Amino acid sequence: MLKPLRASVRTANTLLSVYYAYMVEYRAELLLWVLSGSLPLILMGVWVEASRQEDLGLSPTEFIRYFLAVFLVRQFSVVWVIWEFEREIVEGKLSFRLLQPLDPGWHHFASHFAERFARLPFAMVLLGFFFLLYPQAFWVPNPGAIMFFVVAVALAFVLRFVMQYTFAMLAFWMERANAIEQFWFLFYLFLSGLIAPLEMFPPVLRRVVEWTPFPYMIHFPASLLMGTQVQVARSFGITLVWIAVFFVLNRLLWRKGLRRYSGMGA
Repeated sequence: MLKPLRASVRTANTLLSVYYAYMVEYRAELLLWVLSGSLPLILMGVWVEASRQEDLGLSPTEFIRYFLAVFLVRQFSVVWVIWEFEREIVEGKLSFRLLQPLDPGWHHFASHFAERFARLPFAMVLLGFFFLLYPQAFWVPNPGAIMFFVVAVALAFVLRFVMQYTFAMLAFWMERANAIEQFWFLFYLFLSGLIAPLEMFPPVLRRVVEWTPFPYMIHFPASLLMGTQVQVARSFGITLVWIAVFFVLNRLLWRKGLRRYSGMGA
């Protein structure tokens, strides 16, 4: 039993080391990727100004903290697997992956996971810069909040990855599977808390949205970091259920898709 476990650990360590080295080679590009995720910081200025003119339920300082937390969550949960997998299908590169005794999904997961550590220094520098601009928003979360935040961000990344990887399976049937992701991204944009905190939503709409996977990819982790009162156990439970749903759907589409795969472009 220990031998397979050790082999798995060595494989994971090798994948992470290789992909981390690969990502570090593109430091300048990583900086651009970090900056491309700065939409929450732009929206922060809009909501802060609006809260100064009207009572929105959150103070300007709370809006600043929220969107800084959203920026940080986004740095850990951004995913692009659908574009990579789609290219492998269209160009026939998946054939080489299938020759290896390892599910191709683990290559994509390892590259995404390693990229988190490669972009982290740039994100921290940018975060520090904004704390210099807004010193009144600086806060130190309590250890319990940090612990739950780390778990929530990890699950948010897994949920976002397995969700997009499931859509990527549609590349077996169509050449533009990323069009599905772009359509789905509209819901993600408005219902995840990226554009506005869920506290701004009407109560009825918010209760409905809380049963979808979207809030648990941004709003829930950000709220934990801020110390906002949230239903932790229920939120973690809903996140795990959605991960399980997309994982099962992913495996079904993978098996059916492999029967259609012809290695086109190879």
